[in-house]
Amino acid sequence: MANKPQIRTSNSALIAMIADEDSVVGFLLAGVGNVDLRRKTNYLLVDSKTTVKQIEDAFKDFTAREDIAIVLISQYVANMIRFLVDSYNKPIPAILEIPSKDHPYDPAQDSVLSRAKHLFSAESVSTRY
Repeated sequence: MANKPQIRTSNSALIAMIADEDSVVGFLLAGVGNVDLRRKTNYLLVDSKTTVKQIEDAFKDFTAREDIAIVLISQYVANMIRFLVDSYNKPIPAILEIPSKDHPYDPAQDSVLSRAKHLFSAESVSTRY
């Protein structure tokens, strides 16, 4: 328990987004958006002009920032950088894959769901008796 990561309790914990225009705009209208003093935002709007390198950089930046508690990423965008998403293993910020309007959610591709299934599968649960 001593090494358990602490969730920030101040009011500065943010939700970051890497998603398509409709998803980002919806969350921005709900009040999730933030621009700090250095003009850095907590979202990346992904469109046909966005490169994989830009998505990788945003993911690395959002997961390294201490003021972000959750990173929401559209599943089709996560598939573009699947190696980064699957290799990320820290609890904070949490990475959550979400569906988008044009790309339905596929639970078989969700890295968090597959880790949870593995944790609670019959093979991984040891019997005490």
